[in-house]
Amino acid sequence: MRRRVRATAAGAPCRPAAWLATALVALALAAGALPSPAAGSDGYYLTGLHVVGGDVWHADNWFRVEWDPNPPGTSPGSVVEYEVGGPNGELIPGPVESVANPWNVAVVSVPPVPGVYRFQARNWKGPTNFGPDALGPKASVPLYFDDARPAAVSITAPAWVAAGAPVPIRIGRPGALPVSGIAGYAVSIDGAAAGSPCARRERCAPGEVDLAGGIGDDALSLPAPPEGIGYVHAVAVSGSGMSSAPTATAPIGVDGTPPQVRLEGAPEGWAAGPVRLTALALDPLSGMAAAGPGGPVTAIGIEGDAPRVAPGGAASLTVAGEGSHRVTFWARDAVGNAGDGSLAFARPGTATVRIDESGPTVRFAARDPADPERIEATVADSLSGPAADRGAIEIRPVGSPGRFQPLPTDVRRGRLVARWSSDDFPRGPYEFRAVGYDAAGNATASTAGADGPALVLRNPVKREARLAFGFGAAKLVFQRCTRADGGRRCRRTVIRPFARRPESRSVPCCHAALVGGRLTDAGGHPLAGQPVDVVESFARGARQGTRATTVATDARGRFRAWLEPGPSRRVSAGFAGTARLTRAGGRRLRLRVRAGVRLRVSSAHARVGGAPIVFGGRVVHPEARIPPTGLPVRLEFRLAGMAWSEFRTLQTDSAGRFSYPYSFSDDDSAGVRFLFRASVPATGGWAYAPATSRPVAVTG
Repeated sequence: MRRRVRATAAGAPCRPAAWLATALVALALAAGALPSPAAGSDGYYLTGLHVVGGDVWHADNWFRVEWDPNPPGTSPGSVVEYEVGGPNGELIPGPVESVANPWNVAVVSVPPVPGVYRFQARNWKGPTNFGPDALGPKASVPLYFDDARPAAVSITAPAWVAAGAPVPIRIGRPGALPVSGIAGYAVSIDGAAAGSPCARRERCAPGEVDLAGGIGDDALSLPAPPEGIGYVHAVAVSGSGMSSAPTATAPIGVDGTPPQVRLEGAPEGWAAGPVRLTALALDPLSGMAAAGPGGPVTAIGIEGDAPRVAPGGAASLTVAGEGSHRVTFWARDAVGNAGDGSLAFARPGTATVRIDESGPTVRFAARDPADPERIEATVADSLSGPAADRGAIEIRPVGSPGRFQPLPTDVRRGRLVARWSSDDFPRGPYEFRAVGYDAAGNATASTAGADGPALVLRNPVKREARLAFGFGAAKLVFQRCTRADGGRRCRRTVIRPFARRPESRSVPCCHAALVGGRLTDAGGHPLAGQPVDVVESFARGARQGTRATTVATDARGRFRAWLEPGPSRRVSAGFAGTARLTRAGGRRLRLRVRAGVRLRVSSAHARVGGAPIVFGGRVVHPEARIPPTGLPVRLEFRLAGMAWSEFRTLQTDSAGRFSYPYSFSDDDSAGVRFLFRASVPATGGWAYAPATSRPVAVTG
C-alpha cells in the first residue's frame, strides 16, 4: 500500500482522512540511500532525502524522514509516495504512521525486530496523471533499528589500590553481540554497590560512553574513590546506545593508611639478658598477607643498623649486649602504604630496650651499737641501679649445713634493713647473708661485712636481762604450822632470796596475794624504770581467763604486784626487752586458792530421839562458775581425840547452797559434844582448791 502526500496550490499539505502506507520490497543495500536522479532528467525527483538524526542505529523503532520541498515548476497538488521494506526485502504490512507536516516530512515505524530497513519515496507528476510516466525516480535511505541489549561484560581491576592512585580497569567483552555491534563501554566508580555508569538503566547517551573506540577499546584508568570500599560499574554500549544487562560491578578497595604496628616482648624496665622482640603489623584494609617481593612487609631493627625486613605481618629480632638500645619498627601494606618515615604522618615506631647482665654489689653496713638487732646492707649497681622492692637479709647458725633463713627485711632502693629478734634464737654465733637485686633482676648474695670479712654475730647481742620472781616482795613472811599433842604450833618464817621461795602457795578464799621480783643485768646491776608484765592465768571454771598487770621497776630494779582475790591461778612475770636489753622471764608460780565454805547448824543442842537439827551452808564462789549440777559437799564429824569421819555427801544447787536435816537416835550420844564441818573436795571444772569450813559444835 502506498501513501501519497498531495501538495496544494497554496503550498499547504493535503490531509486525507485515512490512509495506509504499504511496504514495498526494499533493497538491502549496505551503502545507504539510493542515488537520486540527475538534475534535469524530468524535473520530478526528490532531493535531500535523509533520516533525522543521521544514518545511524536507532534504539527506537520509529523514524522521522525528511526531504527537500518539491522543486519549483512541479504541478500543484503533486503527491510524494513512500514505502518501507524489511531487512530481507519483504513487504512490511499494516499501517505506517506519517507526519502531516507540510509535504516533505514522514514519520514511520518498523517492526520491533532489530535490523536494517529501507525507506523509499518518489513524486507523482500530478493528481490526474496516473500513467506509467506519472512517477518520478525513486530516492531511498536505510533505517537502522536495534533495541537489543548487549550481554553482560566482566571487569578486571585490582582488589586494592593506594589512595590517590589511578585504578587500571579492563573490560571483558560481551558474548553474543547485537546487530548494531558494540560502540564502546561506559565505566564509573562510586560508593554504591547497585550503581550504574549511565543515567538510564537500559541505554547510555553518547557523552556517557567512556571507551568509544568499539569493542576492542576495553581498557582505561580512573581516579581512585575515597578511602574504603568503592565499586566499579561497567556496561557495553551497542551501536544504538543500548547498555548491557545486567550491569557488571566489581568492588575496589582504597587504602591510604599505613599498617598499625605493635611491638611484643619489650620489657618495661631493664632486662637481665638478651631480649627477643617481635613487630606485629595489622592493616584492616588492604591487609598484610605475604605476596612476594612487592607485597606487604614488616621491618624491625636497632638504630644505626640495617633493619630486618620480613614478608607479611611479623618480623622478629634479638637484642643483646649491656646498655640501652633504640629499636625502630614499621610495616608496608599490600598497596604500598609504609610507615617507614617516607610520609610525614607515618613515622616508624620506636622503643628502648635496656639490658643489664651483671649483678649488683652487696655489702653489710657498719652496725649501730645503740641498736644491735638492726642489720643493714647496701646494694649498688652502676647500670640499671638497685631494685626498689626486692632483696632479703638471711641468717643461720655458724657451721650449719642448713639453708639461710630470711629475716623480716625492709627493702629500700639501695638499702636492706632487717630486724633480728635475737631473743627468739638460742645462744651462739650466727652468720648473715644479704641478697640484693638490681632493676634488671640480677641477684647477688654476699656475706661481706663493712670491713671485709663475713658478718658473724654471737647471741645474745644485747645486754642480757635477768628476772627474779616469787611470792612476796622484798621478802616472803609466812607462818609454818604443825600439829602436835592435840594442838597446833606455828612459827614465823622469813625468806629473802627469790630462788629459795616456794613456787606454790595456798591461801584462803577471798584473800589477795603479793608477788614481786627484781630485774637486773647479767652482772647483777639493777635495771630501773623498765616495765614488767605480771600475767595471771586462771584455772578452768573461772569467769576470767587471764589478767595482765604492768608494773615498773624501781631504782633497785625491784617491782611488786598485788594479786586480787579470785580463783586459783598460774602467775608469771616477763620483761619484753628493748632494743638494747634482752627479753627475760621469771619462773611460773602456782597460787592455790581454797574454796570458801560456810557451815551453820539450827541448834547447838540436839535431843536424842527428838526433832532433827538442820545443817545448812554455802560454798562461796567469787569470780568462778559453779556447774549447773552443783558441787559435792561432804559432811564430817569427830569426837575429841579422834579423826574426822564423813557421814553424808550432799550436792549444792547452782548457787552453792546446801541443807541437810540430821536426827540423833543413839542413846550413847546423850551428853556427848560433837564437832561438825563441811568439806569441798577437788573436782573438775571447779576453779578452787579443796577446803573445809570452820567446825560447829553440837551436844546430844
